[in-house]
Amino acid sequence: MSLAQITEKIKNDARKEADEILLKAKTQAETIARKAMDECDDIQAGFDARFNTERPEIFRRREIVANLDTARMELKAKRDLIEDVYRSALAKLASLGKEDYLSFCVSLLKDAVKSGDEKIAVGKNEKYLDEAWLGEYNAAHGTKLAMSGSRPDISGGFILMRDRTSIDCSWDMLVKVMQEKQEAGVVKRLFPQE
Repeated sequence: MSLAQITEKIKNDARKEADEILLKAKTQAETIARKAMDECDDIQAGFDARFNTERPEIFRRREIVANLDTARMELKAKRDLIEDVYRSALAKLASLGKEDYLSFCVSLLKDAVKSGDEKIAVGKNEKYLDEAWLGEYNAAHGTKLAMSGSRPDISGGFILMRDRTSIDCSWDMLVKVMQEKQEAGVVKRLFPQE
């Protein structure tokens, strides 16, 4: 046998062996792919079965969350409405006519004064409570009340102070106290069906 024939035989044998190896590898690849597809199908079937089992629970939870969100929004709307009622009460107090305003403040002051020498702080925008009004009050009630230099940020009324003690008779505080005492009744009147 010549060198060319030997080389040709080696090449043919190598091709034949390579073809066999490729065929074997291709068969193995197909088997692996088939197994992988079967496993994927099994996993998908498991997920589908689990989802079908858990589906009612998922929808029940979604409904619960939706109901909670709805209840929270409804509660916020009611809370806002209640706050509007008290803001409206504060606005009504602030818009009292001069006579009613002063009469109400005199009544509050009578109840708040203890020693008769306290100081009164009025709001920055106070239009009726001034030195002249306080002078008339002192003359009528035998007290020595004085105006304080401080001007708190209140919407009306006054704060009576002595030493480190103060009695807040501002409209803001009166409405806050009224809200604490009467909110349950307001809620019943605003939302009677509940």
